[in-house]
Amino acid sequence: MKNIFVILYFVPTLFFAQDTIKGMVMESSPQGKHLPLAGANVIWEGTSLGVITDIDGNFTLPYESSYKRLSISYVGYKSKIIDVKDSNTIIHIVLQSTDDLEEVTVTTRKKASATSYIASQNITTISSKELLKAACCNLSESFETNPSIDVNFSDAISGTKQIKMLGLTSPYILITTENVPSIRGAAQAYGLSFIPGTWVESIQVTKGAGSVTNGFESIAGQINAELVKPLTDKKVFINAYASINGRLELNTHFNTQLNEKWSTGLYIHGDKRGEKFDKNGDSFLDLPVGNQINVMNRWQYTNPEKGLISFLNLRFLDDNKQSGQLAYDPKVHKFGHSVWGSEVDTRRIEFSGKLGYVNPEIPYQSLGLQVSYSSHNQDSYFGNRTYEIDHKSVFTNLIYNTIISDSRHKIKTGVGYSHDTYNEQVSTIDYSRNENAVGGFFEYSFDNLDAVNLTAGVRIDHHNLLGTFVTPRFHARYTPWEKSALRFSFGRGKRAANIFAENQKLFVSSRSINIQDVKGKIYGLNPEIAWNYGISFLQGFQLFKRKADINIDFYKTDFQNQVVVDYETPTEINFYNLEGESFANSLQVEFNYTPLNRLDLKTAYKYYNVKTQYKSGKLEKPLTPNQRIFSNISYETAPTSKGGLWKFDATFNWLSQQRFSSTMQSPEAYRLPQYSPSISTVNAQITKVFSNQFELYIGGENITNVRQNNPILSADNPFGSNFDSTFVYGPVFGSMYYAGLRFKIN
Repeated sequence: MKNIFVILYFVPTLFFAQDTIKGMVMESSPQGKHLPLAGANVIWEGTSLGVITDIDGNFTLPYESSYKRLSISYVGYKSKIIDVKDSNTIIHIVLQSTDDLEEVTVTTRKKASATSYIASQNITTISSKELLKAACCNLSESFETNPSIDVNFSDAISGTKQIKMLGLTSPYILITTENVPSIRGAAQAYGLSFIPGTWVESIQVTKGAGSVTNGFESIAGQINAELVKPLTDKKVFINAYASINGRLELNTHFNTQLNEKWSTGLYIHGDKRGEKFDKNGDSFLDLPVGNQINVMNRWQYTNPEKGLISFLNLRFLDDNKQSGQLAYDPKVHKFGHSVWGSEVDTRRIEFSGKLGYVNPEIPYQSLGLQVSYSSHNQDSYFGNRTYEIDHKSVFTNLIYNTIISDSRHKIKTGVGYSHDTYNEQVSTIDYSRNENAVGGFFEYSFDNLDAVNLTAGVRIDHHNLLGTFVTPRFHARYTPWEKSALRFSFGRGKRAANIFAENQKLFVSSRSINIQDVKGKIYGLNPEIAWNYGISFLQGFQLFKRKADINIDFYKTDFQNQVVVDYETPTEINFYNLEGESFANSLQVEFNYTPLNRLDLKTAYKYYNVKTQYKSGKLEKPLTPNQRIFSNISYETAPTSKGGLWKFDATFNWLSQQRFSSTMQSPEAYRLPQYSPSISTVNAQITKVFSNQFELYIGGENITNVRQNNPILSADNPFGSNFDSTFVYGPVFGSMYYAGLRFKIN
């Protein structure tokens, strides 16, 4: 095994050759300092071969003897033409700001979210502009205006939102923060609510099997959240938010540049929900009460001359939730049998660091190191059932990048190590364990931007409980004609299911827990294995002389040894390994159009076919709609000279009927129909931007006041055998309105 890792790591250097030029584009500041200029255009004159400088102003271009002159340009700066005599040249260009910026008129707008035409993977980037459309408070609420991600409540008591992609729940999605796995293990149930929305700079949603560099667990895809950077974020940022459901929230950012190389930021998030609501009169809170404090200190080091960039993050979280019956008082009723209640207390400490080195002498050669540590402690009880988990995790990843022959042939290789300690207890039963995994990976990419891109990778991992295994991944993009992208992908994923942490909604019921032990090494169960296959087609075009595009994709996920979560017996939840067939088919058709200046329309249709072989037969996955219709419309007025404008945004969602898990064995009073009714919701927001420094916003979720009546079975007898709050298909609270403000100092 050690020899394999050595080979994977050093093979790239055996093939390395170079025929390139490299350089840096900078801007001249009033203080006479040269600052990196990101996003500058660098192109060989007379050709279509060019690049855009990265965040540090760096670029690398293939070189041929026929290439003589290099054109460098950026809006608001004087363009330059540079003569290049030979390869292996390192160029430093300084652009001067123009004196007539007031005469420049910007006629195009960057899309708030966009799917890449050139990447081999099916990647959609959601910018901070898109995130502001829903005044999102945390990551779980960041996808309300995105058709690829489905958001719904996990149950009628905890108020927890869960996401799905390709018809599969979040455990099958690799969720990372700056490409470091973050929402996993003990954090699966509530972790998305632990990342404030204002901390997020952008989100990349990748459908299908993820890259081999980020681990072996990705099955349905990857969601990566890029955080704001101390160097580029506002010096001061304040966001205050209040809603009629009793939620108050305050976010503050403070950033400062200490010197030419070091910047730091302090980010503080606090929210509180103290009011109690029971709109349907079932004696249970519609939403939990509680509070959260979330603090992060972030450091950034940038040294372009030596090719170094580094980030260090320190983070602390304390989150407390109380739910249950309206009359519940933990000081009086805890672990009693008269009033049902629940408390979930979470404390989380994180440290993460990233170090990147770009060789100043050899183009396209770089080395990256990722390190993270987290301690996640959850003390909780649900009625008279306790659930405690203390999860300590270590993750390291070393990544080496270079090219073969020329810049079209890129390779990436490295090694990774992870360690997880789970101290987990359900009532009096101990499920503690230690997991260790070490692996190596190799990835080859071919980039011919005009026609073909492909990425092929393979991982070899050894896990102390799962054994030694291989996970291959493949993505390809072909451009058959102008403004098009045809993509294919397949990949294998493997994961150990954390059956309690991932399914905490089972605790807000009286169901007994049964694990059908097959002598596996984790909960007595064998690991899950799945293959994902995908095809997609993206086409841009002009409709009535306006930009439009259509994106069609189909993905199929086939499972082996899936851990089946079986709710089909009303008073039980059964966990067992799959015997038979389990699959998730997902079809999405998305249309984007700009019919008028500053007016954007996004609409999508989704079809799901998700079935699993249960002990009682092959059935549709419960609470998974077969169809979804999504539409979003947004409009901005033209900005004034001071940057003032109005923003209007509205989102419509329609969900088809969803299958309930069987209740035929329940007493007649607690039986449900086979399917839920279809539902539709409308969200809207209006933002008044007064200047670049200040704006106000008001909005509403579910403004048509759709509400699921009586979502809790046996609410009048929560200590009885039929108590269950997991049959949630729609909103419980009804309409929710909010208002807020944002203040910024650049």
